[in-house]
Amino acid sequence: MNVRVRFFGAAGTVTGSKFLLEIDDFNILVDCGLFQGLKELRLLNWEPFPVDPAGIHAVVLTHAHIDHTGYLPRLVKEGFSGPIYCTEPSYELLKILLLDSAKLQEEEANFARKKGYSKHENPQPLYNTIDVQSVFPLVKPLSFHENFKINERVHLNFLHAGHILGAAIAELTIQGMYQEKKIVFSGDLGRYNDPILYPPEHAKTADILFVESTYGDKKNPMTHPMEAFADLINRSVKREGCLLIPAFSVGRTQLLIYYMKELIESKQVPDIPVYIDSPMAISVTDLYKRFFDEHKLEEADLHNHHAVFDYKNIHYKHAQEESMELNYIKKNAIIISASGMCTGGRIMHHLYNRLQRSNDTLLFVGYQAEGTRGRRIADGEKTIKMFGLDVPVECHVEKMDGLSAHADVDELFTWLSGFEESPKMTFCVHGEKAVATRFAERINADLGWNARVPEMNESVDLFRGI
Repeated sequence: MNVRVRFFGAAGTVTGSKFLLEIDDFNILVDCGLFQGLKELRLLNWEPFPVDPAGIHAVVLTHAHIDHTGYLPRLVKEGFSGPIYCTEPSYELLKILLLDSAKLQEEEANFARKKGYSKHENPQPLYNTIDVQSVFPLVKPLSFHENFKINERVHLNFLHAGHILGAAIAELTIQGMYQEKKIVFSGDLGRYNDPILYPPEHAKTADILFVESTYGDKKNPMTHPMEAFADLINRSVKREGCLLIPAFSVGRTQLLIYYMKELIESKQVPDIPVYIDSPMAISVTDLYKRFFDEHKLEEADLHNHHAVFDYKNIHYKHAQEESMELNYIKKNAIIISASGMCTGGRIMHHLYNRLQRSNDTLLFVGYQAEGTRGRRIADGEKTIKMFGLDVPVECHVEKMDGLSAHADVDELFTWLSGFEESPKMTFCVHGEKAVATRFAERINADLGWNARVPEMNESVDLFRGI
């Protein structure tokens, strides 16, 4: 038996995770993500898939984020019809995230058509809501630690990865004619001291390892985030303005809700309203209430499970009209909206209004990918193009480290130290090329492993004649 991998995404870049395992004549695609960020990357989403989707037999998803799942509707539309394996919470998140992705693309195409700023005469979305609906019947949710038999030669096991609700490390065990081999995909690894999610589990053995490297050269310790958050809120209140926080709907928003409750109850910040202005974040928060065995909050609040997410100061804005009304609030409020990288969604009209207000504060609490509007603002650009207009950045722009859902370099090495022996090959993926390269070099130097950064569309033989 021969096993080969082909890298169709997240190779020298953070987004677009797609790794095709060719196990003789059986093909498994691990993750099926959209490229995000730089235009040259986003354009790759429109390219024909490198292999015939009808020839892929199964898809394995590590977690539900769009850069790991967002290409699924296109893959199915182009002929894929096999099973899609993920954890049960990931499946529930997938329903929310893919429908939102389609809606945003439909809205963007319609807006471009209406305003006439597209190069295309009749701009179309990459996929639509109907395409998304065709994905869900193919999904086969699995439990963690189930050790599921995909076929006679391949078993799949999910370990907890932290990162977001339902996120998994995928272990694929291949039974060859002569040897058994294990391939491990870290997916996106979470933090070891996250107040809500459990830390990543350790995979003890791997012949081949794919490890994320988002923060492969950066320490991002979660030291005293409450103090830093309280300081930023108090400074915003002192300016007599509002605090606007672009936040990922999955994970980050729920963490911010947790911190806000703690800070207000302990009187470290004033008793001010917090508006959650993202329909998707509201739906995701409901899943946290449903999947109590997947996070720590049950332990912290045994008598009232919903206390954190139903706290009196937290106000959920469902309707578009409610969202627009927030623009009239001049001071003493916190608005948490999406998308987290300011690429679309309700955050756009908040930015348009609040970037120009010198009393307001814009706070980034997460990773901003290259090429995104959030990255440009965070990097200090003074004018931002929005809705075809140049919008001056007059507000205070702040960044808060330590809240990332990605393991930092020290935590990545903590996770790597859990392996009982070195893998034959380690691929550093899901990181900007320079970062991933430094991470691979350090793995080789510190651990004595064989680690490297793959190239886009590279094909590598993993095993021959096993």
